[in-house]
Amino acid sequence: MKLMRGANNSTAIIEFFIRGLPDLPEMHMYFFMVFLLIYFLTMTANMTIIGLVWMDHHLHTPMYFFLGNYSFLEMMYVSTTVPKLLDIYRSGNYAISFSACIAQLYTFTVLGVTESFFLVVMSYDRYLAICSPLHYATIMSQRSCTFLVLGSWAAAVLISASPLVMIARLPFCGPNEIDHFLCESAPLLQLACSDTTFSKTILSVFASISILGSFLFIMVSYSYIIITIMRIPSRRGKKKAFSTCSSHLTVVMIFYVTSSVSYVRPAESNPLQNKIVAAFYAIVIPLLNPFIYSLRNKDMQEALRSVFRRASQCATHTDIMRVIVQEEKKNW
Repeated sequence: MKLMRGANNSTAIIEFFIRGLPDLPEMHMYFFMVFLLIYFLTMTANMTIIGLVWMDHHLHTPMYFFLGNYSFLEMMYVSTTVPKLLDIYRSGNYAISFSACIAQLYTFTVLGVTESFFLVVMSYDRYLAICSPLHYATIMSQRSCTFLVLGSWAAAVLISASPLVMIARLPFCGPNEIDHFLCESAPLLQLACSDTTFSKTILSVFASISILGSFLFIMVSYSYIIITIMRIPSRRGKKKAFSTCSSHLTVVMIFYVTSSVSYVRPAESNPLQNKIVAAFYAIVIPLLNPFIYSLRNKDMQEALRSVFRRASQCATHTDIMRVIVQEEKKNW
């Protein structure tokens, strides 16, 4: 255990050890391969969505602008946790410095709050598109979309700062083993050498505001959306309207159920349950989201087919040119 002696002759931890998922040394190589595959697929899938939104002019709309930014957020989300897990299973290095731990905690929290706000923005976009289509283009201008994205990031940074500064200022004098696979607020508070009742209350209040408040806004938006859809006379129109919201609503339910279980429940819960829930929303969800959006979205499917067609045509053209060059060489 690495300690640093302070001016008042007390000691402070300068390094933590992340216990991680169940520690089975004989399974480390298998865990490493599984998490490496998950990381590769997550990055590839989200980069594919970003690339499609950027390349296909049919996807240059507010909805897909938000989806591209959401995919970028998911890439950052998984990059905050998985690389350290890979290092643990590759080299057995469980150690993480105090500053790196706090940085991971802050980054992970900011990304989680930003994701919550992004889902609110995306629900607002669907509300305007379905409930107020005549004003949609005017309200959701490029400037407005950029402002909503930047505002989500800025609000998340500000909201996350105060409670995490409070955690960073707590005294940690041992033990220094974090019963988790990343630096999260709950296991860190358990290691503090002072009363953390006030800190837990503040964290619960902030989590309730950012998570439950956002979820309430989304549910109100979708209440209006459903009422509007039910008034559409044609069955085909109702189906088309529902299809534009189904992917987003699926992601909303998965995200808010898992994050509520993790942050808005009593802190004295099962550590194994905490790890499973955290692994789901920190590692599994960023992998599932691209497939939820792409598999259920006809515009994304058509954009992907268009890219494959252009790539195939380019490959065919290259083969033809290669044959022509070879023939000219023979004749020469």
